[in-house]
Amino acid sequence: MRFYEYESKQVLKKFNITIPSGGIATNPDDAMKIHKELNCEVVIKSQVLSGGRMKAGGVKFSANYETTKKYTEEILALTINNLKPVCVIVEPKSGISQEYYAAITWDGVEKKPVLIFSDMGGIDIEEVAEKYPSHVSRTHLSNLKPIYDYSAKIAVSNVGITGKDLNSLSRMLKGLIDIFNKYDLTLAEINPIAKLNDGSFIALDGHMDMEAEARNYHQDLLTELNINKEDTRQSRPPTQFEIDGAAVDAQDTRGVAGNVTEFSGNLGLIIGAGGGSLTLFDAVTNAGGKPANYCEIGGNPSVKKTAELTKLIVSKPGVEKIAVMMNVVSNTRVDIVARGVIKGVIEAGFKPKDKITIFRIPGSWEEEGFKILNKYEVEYVDRTVSMYEAANISVKKMQEEQ
Repeated sequence: MRFYEYESKQVLKKFNITIPSGGIATNPDDAMKIHKELNCEVVIKSQVLSGGRMKAGGVKFSANYETTKKYTEEILALTINNLKPVCVIVEPKSGISQEYYAAITWDGVEKKPVLIFSDMGGIDIEEVAEKYPSHVSRTHLSNLKPIYDYSAKIAVSNVGITGKDLNSLSRMLKGLIDIFNKYDLTLAEINPIAKLNDGSFIALDGHMDMEAEARNYHQDLLTELNINKEDTRQSRPPTQFEIDGAAVDAQDTRGVAGNVTEFSGNLGLIIGAGGGSLTLFDAVTNAGGKPANYCEIGGNPSVKKTAELTKLIVSKPGVEKIAVMMNVVSNTRVDIVARGVIKGVIEAGFKPKDKITIFRIPGSWEEEGFKILNKYEVEYVDRTVSMYEAANISVKKMQEEQ
């Protein structure tokens, strides 16, 4: 899940990383009030879960209160990458002498966190790395051993920074490392870190992504940030469909039947088993299909839970049919999933044979599950048919009926 800038800054502040004063506003009058309290030229920034705010007009500078009111009204109405802002940040405009970039993310090749630092902040780090590689350092961090201050110092000194600036920046980076580790983040970024005209350092912008599976371990932080349990946002706020999917999965602890992500296609997917859900989603897309959703199912969810997930997906506007597919599993009963899927389709007002393109779940109690599917004339395949072949069958059926 992704944090808004103002939420990320609250986390930075908890770890003694200096952030600008100011506040958030959901309307022009509140923005003007903050400006009056600051009593200086301000920057007004859109709070959306997307990059490109400056280029889109979502960041503006204002020297007087009426302009702040006008700009806030414009920014709150501005859609950036199909996203509307939830609020704006109003902060003092800073006198900057130098900008830096710092981020910690996961290196999938090395299977370690990597600290990326540059003395050219405020612009895309990819552009800096391509055009000015000597201005970017990459420092891998241990998964097992404690991380000490010298790791941050190495990252900063590798781009030629020394003296007081080295010490100040290293402290900020060590705080960022601690945040990344403590809250199970996949990204902790400050861009830019600004060196002000008086020589001090401040985090002007921050971005953080948390592992979705880590939410339950950090509920205290999410509560502190006023993030509801139903807020399953990723690179955008959750849709109502996704909120409803999370509620289905939370209705009891047996198995997984939810974790849905909404797409605009016409083929609903009930997929799962380890990495099977990702594999099957890609297989449908590669076959020319248009998924209406991503989801996960497995670990023996109850009939009721499976039925509620099915009902949610099959009733989604634009969904013409659904495909029920999983990898080979031993801990999921085929008959329970079959009962749940058929129950959900019927309760949504459809005939299972007309709505289900394919059922492919190789697991325990297969024969019992196949009997249920036969009763309702639902086409199914066993484990001799691969996931890719099953995806192709499903997409072909969709195409034949269009």
